[in-house]
Amino acid sequence: MARAGKGSGRLAGVIAGSLLMVCLAPCASAQQSLPRTAAGKPDLSGIWQILNEANWNIEPHLAAQGPVETLGAIGAMPPGIGVLTGGRIPYLPAALAQREKNHANRRTEDPEAKCFMPGVPRATYLPHPFQIVQSDDDIMIVYQFTGAVRNIAMKRHAEAPVDSWMGWSNGHWEGNTLVVEVTGLNANWLDRSGNFATESRRVTERYTFTDANHIRYEATIEDPAVFSKPWTMRMPLYRRVEAGARLMDFRCVEFAEELMYGDLRKPEGK
Repeated sequence: MARAGKGSGRLAGVIAGSLLMVCLAPCASAQQSLPRTAAGKPDLSGIWQILNEANWNIEPHLAAQGPVETLGAIGAMPPGIGVLTGGRIPYLPAALAQREKNHANRRTEDPEAKCFMPGVPRATYLPHPFQIVQSDDDIMIVYQFTGAVRNIAMKRHAEAPVDSWMGWSNGHWEGNTLVVEVTGLNANWLDRSGNFATESRRVTERYTFTDANHIRYEATIEDPAVFSKPWTMRMPLYRRVEAGARLMDFRCVEFAEELMYGDLRKPEGK
């Protein structure tokens, strides 16, 4: 058998190097074309929205009847592949029982139905757009649902003074990834199926551009009162690029009044 010479070895090296450059070139080009601030950081400013079924159930699920059977297909839950990075949510036994109780009472007990602020990370994957406004010092996120707002402190980090619906967010950059540590959150549901977390949870978010119009969003949740270990969800965020894209007025409180206060109405004729 003929033995390959030094020339063929050099040729193979040149080919391998060329292929590597071909593979890396689109990635380098994509990073260079990202919108950036004056300080050179990725500029996340814009209107964003998800395209998945996570708000119905963050775990993989089949299509199912909605909580109000008389509505038929209206309000039914669409099937979804889930947004978890692996397996199921690692509930502790008592917390899993509470999740099942939440599911049974979801029509009236889901905080979304009552127009409570959705918290983090649920605010990200509600079926509503949200807007990121970014400067070199701070980042603000405005959500269409309930008009919720949160500020991400990039320089003046501090502990949460009190618990609140949207919590307290401290952010920093790891290369081109925005990392946000969220604490001081009220207990809240994570979706319409009753998945939940308590006020002891800590959420670590990661926002990474994959190209100018898509962000890879990750949220890792730690809550020793509910889960046996931390777990992560991941999903793409899509930039709203249509002409005139903006946040609209969603009169959430008015829509929730009947559910919350209908039993207080005086009977007719009295």
